[in-house]
Amino acid sequence: MSKPFPASIDDTIELLKSRDYVAGRDLGTVVFLALKMGRPLFLEGEAGVGKTEIAKVLAEALGRKLIRLQCYEGLDVASAVYEWNYPQQMIEIRLAEAAGNIDRERLGSDVFAERFLIKRPILQALESDAGAAPVLLIDELDRTDEAFEAFLLEVLSDFQVSIPELGTVKAKEPPIVIITSNRTREVHDALKRRCLYHWVGYPDARREVTIIRAKRPKASAQLAKEVVGFVQALRKGDLYKAPGVAETLDWVSALHELDCVTLDPQTVNDTLGVLLKYQDDISRMEGSEAKRILDQVREEIRLMGTV
Repeated sequence: MSKPFPASIDDTIELLKSRDYVAGRDLGTVVFLALKMGRPLFLEGEAGVGKTEIAKVLAEALGRKLIRLQCYEGLDVASAVYEWNYPQQMIEIRLAEAAGNIDRERLGSDVFAERFLIKRPILQALESDAGAAPVLLIDELDRTDEAFEAFLLEVLSDFQVSIPELGTVKAKEPPIVIITSNRTREVHDALKRRCLYHWVGYPDARREVTIIRAKRPKASAQLAKEVVGFVQALRKGDLYKAPGVAETLDWVSALHELDCVTLDPQTVNDTLGVLLKYQDDISRMEGSEAKRILDQVREEIRLMGTV
């Protein structure tokens, strides 16, 4: 059962919070406006900061179906929108020939009937019933090429697609569209103009502690503070890939499984592979450097209460 859209920015923030998504007012504002204006929302940022999660949370909180299109290099219309079921079409042609039905014009119309159409995520999202428009997640658009971006312009402008054999399919009610990009390449301005835009950055320390307490409530308060302090320090360093919020939560889960209530240098060294994903980064951080950062974090927590 779908639910009405939030009536204000504060309601939007509370809606996200009800599903343990801790959003700042800037993000709450752009989500509220995207829902209110019926515009696609383009979310850009580093991997692991919670862009995809926004679509999942909105679908759950609003009681809408989530339709996900995971992008990749070489993605085309057949995989994203629709394609014809060619084996079934060939069977239909063979059966017609066997029955002596060789009316080519009628046969051509029959084999391109809707029952032979395989509907992919974008077409599924456009064909949903009014009042129950789904959340369409186009995830990691930057992995595709410019040709696919150009195709999306019609979808994002008019919420419709053109199928030569059947005509134009237009949504009765526009889906809630969330597009994400990890910025491995620049997405064209023509696509961005059709969307509301927001950069999802790393949270500050206070918000990241709040996220841990919401998502991993069994972790000790001291552990949450030390983990966040350590991760925040890593993000300021010269790493190939700084840990995102997803890695922070994974690390907290791993530490909790090891019955840790506070960090110690040995445990940090043993579990860096949960937090960092490149050997060069792990080599740079393990040993004395990890201990130095941990000592610094503990001193800040003790003296300044920065977290």
